[in-house]
Amino acid sequence: MLAIAVRQTSMMATSCSPFSKAVVRCMQRVYPECLADKSFDNTGLLLEAPLNRHRRLKNSVLLAVDLTKAVADEAIHRGDSIIVAYHPIIFRGLKSLTLGNSQQQSLLRLTQEGISIYSPHTAVDATPNAMADWLCQCAVPPSVPRPTTVTLYPSPSPPPDPNFRDAGMGRMITFDRQVPLNEILQAIATGAFPTSPSRLGFSVAIPQGKAREEIGITTVAACPGSGSSILMKDGRPVADLLLTGELSHHDALAAIEAGSVVVTLSHSNSERGFLQSSMRKILDTELKAEWQKARTVDRLPAQCEEDKMLEEIFNDKSAQVDVSEKDRDPYDVVFWKDGNAV
Repeated sequence: MLAIAVRQTSMMATSCSPFSKAVVRCMQRVYPECLADKSFDNTGLLLEAPLNRHRRLKNSVLLAVDLTKAVADEAIHRGDSIIVAYHPIIFRGLKSLTLGNSQQQSLLRLTQEGISIYSPHTAVDATPNAMADWLCQCAVPPSVPRPTTVTLYPSPSPPPDPNFRDAGMGRMITFDRQVPLNEILQAIATGAFPTSPSRLGFSVAIPQGKAREEIGITTVAACPGSGSSILMKDGRPVADLLLTGELSHHDALAAIEAGSVVVTLSHSNSERGFLQSSMRKILDTELKAEWQKARTVDRLPAQCEEDKMLEEIFNDKSAQVDVSEKDRDPYDVVFWKDGNAV
């Protein structure tokens, strides 16, 4: 009997929060991991933290683009069960986990707190009506009819589910007429930065010898993050305007020499607005239904001390999704006026 009790305690000590598991199921359903580019990416459940038996974490998710020390501190202070970080904090193989490395230190601290980490990354880029489509739509002025959209690089083997038949990296839209560049830039400033203060900036490259006022755009191609491999084909731009987070110097030169415009928002700023504008709302809706189902199907009667923590979690009907207040792009835009930075 004693042996059985010890075995139960050991099993419970290494179980993950059932709420975190529900979040993972939702993410995998909405943004299937099979759509991610596994040739370089590291998506999925990166840290499955054991249940914290000493502190009751909330049934809450914290969304962020980059899991920095500040975001880890925020999640620990808030008592979240799981962080959904768009960029994978574990990107390459780790040979050790030490406190001397700031990112590894965050992993160790979050493990100690019982906070798991999930990263969807390129699965979100490739999913229809997700990150790439959102970025494209940010370039559509309110007065312009909704343009047609195509996938630049379709997934070679999309899942049979018809909701994902248009899966792939990058999107391109075509207007039914030329749209003034300045109208598109205004739409990007409004759409891509939904929660930013009024002072913001992004980079625009136009063909030499032209002014922004005289440029009209018919096609826009968008790719979140670093877009060179998607937006340039055989050294030439795929559209009149390339919208991304960052583009290599030589690709940007080649694009404007070919007559196209390049707009770069800074790598993570091409993705951050999507969390607030779309992902939070979608995950919130999906998670409420998933958690209600899990509370009915997955729960077991309390049998030992560790089960009491699980019982508290299952008894909690709440399922909260928030966007990090600490997550930010590492770069800021500095303007100089009368010799002072503003």
